[in-house]
Amino acid sequence: MNSIMSSKKIDMTDSAKGSLILVNREHPLKGEIPGKLVNAGGDGVLLESRTAAMLQQLLKDIKGEEDITAVSGYRSYKEQEEIFQDSLNENGREFTEKYVAYPGCSEHQTGYAIDLGKTAEEIDFLCPDFPYAGTPQKFREKAADYGFIQRYEKDKEKVTGIGHEPWHFRYIGYPHSKIMKENNLSLEEYMDLIEKHRYGINPFVFHGNKQSFEIGCLKVEEEQEITISEDAIYQISGSNRKSVIITLWKEQKV
Repeated sequence: MNSIMSSKKIDMTDSAKGSLILVNREHPLKGEIPGKLVNAGGDGVLLESRTAAMLQQLLKDIKGEEDITAVSGYRSYKEQEEIFQDSLNENGREFTEKYVAYPGCSEHQTGYAIDLGKTAEEIDFLCPDFPYAGTPQKFREKAADYGFIQRYEKDKEKVTGIGHEPWHFRYIGYPHSKIMKENNLSLEEYMDLIEKHRYGINPFVFHGNKQSFEIGCLKVEEEQEITISEDAIYQISGSNRKSVIITLWKEQKV
């Protein structure tokens, strides 16, 4: 029985939005692009709605609502500019360039990034304490199951261009988070990997959570159409590298 196919139009704007976008100094944001923002549980801390929902589910799972505090989520370009300049004045350029992204190059401007701290009377805004022990470590160990990665690992500083940040987590969604964790990949390295797997030709296949996934990259030069089965479960996210990443959920064959 043949599946009914539907067409989906994609253009360059699609390549610069979505939970998989790579944001760094080489790949700045294309304007202010967050989706719906909601409260993430901290004092005025906002996140993209699905990111906030998955964060709350993860905290509930590990019973970490009281032990972990959301310190910093979504920031506008202006806010990031002010934080960067304040850090320059207070901490100097070496510290600032290691721990604070340039305005326009910060994941916090996407709404998909969250800085977390161990709950305390005083929490450092730029470098909150989030140790590799206790409830914070439980969060870290479970993060990939809920679509989060620890974005700036110590052994990836040369790749990311950012110093080790145990407190900074990024939502990219499952199964991408799980693939990255199992293969010890930064988001930069993951994009390099997935871009070798072309949509509809040689997709990357991952088996997990009693499902199979096919992940492929499609370069976007101008408006174009792709065809996907109407009964398919899929996600399309930009990479912020002039391409989109298409993830298809497949029934896992036993």
